[in-house]
Amino acid sequence: MVIRIDFGSQEALYVQLYNQIIYGIANAQLLPGETLPSVRDLAEDIGINMHTVNKAYAILRQEGYLRLDRRNGAVIAVTADKLRAMEQLKNEMRISLAKALCRGLSEEEIHGVTDEVLREFQV
Repeated sequence: MVIRIDFGSQEALYVQLYNQIIYGIANAQLLPGETLPSVRDLAEDIGINMHTVNKAYAILRQEGYLRLDRRNGAVIAVTADKLRAMEQLKNEMRISLAKALCRGLSEEEIHGVTDEVLREFQV
């Protein structure tokens, strides 16, 4: 998986890295048990600070997407249970849907966008 950072983006670098790893897991580019590069190696490869990579890895670990192993480093380990994942999805969608409605999107447009994005992840 190639990680690309947009240094011109307003989005924090650790958030960009976090999101790309999540997308990689969702698209099966990163599989459970697969090892990610060390914090130092990844930071050097993409040209960012080690602390930035460490922050992204720490959040991914807290959320159950990674486990940190002294021998193997950061390992993909999706452990979140389905009910917790569904509740988190609802919470995240509420704000996104509220923003879409504030911008005047119709229910049909929202469904269309949702379906389009969901198809991106069907493997």
